[in-house]
This record gives sequence, C-alpha cells and structure tokens, in this order.
Amino acid sequence: MKVSGFTFVKDAEKYDFPVLESIKSMLPLCDEVIVNVGISEDNTLRLVKSIGDAKIRIIETVWDEKLKVKQRILAQQTNISLYKCTGDWCLYLQGDEVLHEDDYDAIMKTMRDNLEDKKVEGLLFDYNHFFGSYDTYINSYHWYRKEIRVIRNHLGITSWRDAQGFRVDGKKLHVKGCPARVYHYGWVRDPAKMKSKKKYQKTLHHGNGSSTREYDDRFHYEEHIDPFLVGRFRGSHPGVMSERISQWKYPFEPGRFRRKLSPKDIRHRITEAVSRITGIKIGEYRNYILLKD
Repeated sequence: MKVSGFTFVKDAEKYDFPVLESIKSMLPLCDEVIVNVGISEDNTLRLVKSIGDAKIRIIETVWDEKLKVKQRILAQQTNISLYKCTGDWCLYLQGDEVLHEDDYDAIMKTMRDNLEDKKVEGLLFDYNHFFGSYDTYINSYHWYRKEIRVIRNHLGITSWRDAQGFRVDGKKLHVKGCPARVYHYGWVRDPAKMKSKKKYQKTLHHGNGSSTREYDDRFHYEEHIDPFLVGRFRGSHPGVMSERISQWKYPFEPGRFRRKLSPKDIRHRITEAVSRITGIKIGEYRNYILLKD
C-alpha cells in the first residue's frame, strides 16, 4: 500500500497558516507529500523547503485571478497537487489542518482494511474546530463535524467547489468512517493577521472588487461567535503544535461583548438544543454517502 499526501498553500506567513505543522503531521503516514506552493508575497516557499524531508515534492504555481470568484481557485489548486499523487490512497490536509500522532495507527489500519474494498472511495474524519484560542472549540454540528480527508486514487475524484470536500463526476463519494480527528486551527490566528486573512478570503468568494470595509478594524473573535456554540477543550493537541501553542498571547473571552443574536444564531440555538436532547441533527450538512460496516 502506497500513501500520497497532498496540500496547497500560499502566503502562509502573511496569513499565519500553521502549514509547517500540517505537513509534518502528514509525513509519518505518507510515502510522498505533494505540496503546491502558490507564488507568494512572503517566504512561504522557503518555509516549506525548510522542512527538509525527501518525501516532499514541491510544485510552484501562479494563481489565476479569474478563478477567485466563489473560491473555485481553491479547488483548482487542490487538484493540481492531487493529480501528481501516485499512491493507492491520497491523504489531504488544508494549510490550517493538523493530524494528531495518537491517531496514526488508526488511520493506517483503516486504509489497509479498506484497500481491497473498491466500494470505499474515501475515508471520513471527525473534526475539532478551534476558535479564538487553543483552549476553546466549536461545540456545534452546524460547523461541519466530519469531512473526507483520504480518497482512493485513480478514480477521477476531484476537489469540490471551495475545496472543502470531494466528488466524482459531480456525485458524492461512498465512504467509511476513520476513527481519527482533524484539528482545524483556521480560527486561531494573530488577530491582525486574521483580519488580513478574512479580507483576502472575501475577495476569493466575491472577486477582487468586493467590499472589505467590515474588516478594517482589528479582528475581535468575541464579536464573531455566539458563546453558546463554544466549549472548553480538555484534550491534547498534536505534538507538532506545541511550540506554536506556547507562543500564543491573545486572550479570548467568549461572551465578553454583548452580541445581538441574529436570526441564524437563534435558529442554531434551537436546533442545537433539540440535538442535545434528542440526538437529531436538523439540517446537518453531509458531503458524502456513509457506507454501512
């Protein structure tokens, strides 16, 4: 069994992506790791090269500005690295996603156990979404709880829309669950860099002419989350994140600001309450078809 890892990244320093930690967390599981590095305004290429592992193959690309609308460029850049993969399985992480070393054995076992079962097109991972700090996470199913992060190679599978998931011929993949978690740190950044990242992200969705006035000030995490959806994280983080976590210096206090609840907030509070009482997750997004064991 051969395993390829793949990812893409651009402006990692400018927008504070933990891409070194992400790539390093893949390496023990992979025979090769394809890293698509977009031409950047910072030292992203030098940063990736500094890992110095012979498994890593770097591709340099120029992003097509015409593809920025609706974040289609993210799927395109994902596919560029995917097409270079030569393994039986392809393990995908985005630049703000990290695997925990405690899950390596389970991931390898799940890939081996399903290698010959061609009905299984991908493997489904659970998620920890951290928000505002490394001690707080999103305790809500309205932030996707699961996503495909291992796909079978050579089936014509491609990245879907904004690169969150995968499809084959526009159809959802048939997947098995993998007892492992992806640690998502996209909402734990230096607040100044988070502001810049959100402004740039808006241009990816709406194009370069979109207004970014609402992000002109320092990014205040407390203003962007309903504290009802935030929980205290009691577990351990991946070992590769230890240095980054030790340098964190931005306090986050959920509920610090009085936040007027939006209709969406109220709807989420109601459906979360129903879910916690009944287990029924109303309107949960599922970008996959889960196969029975």
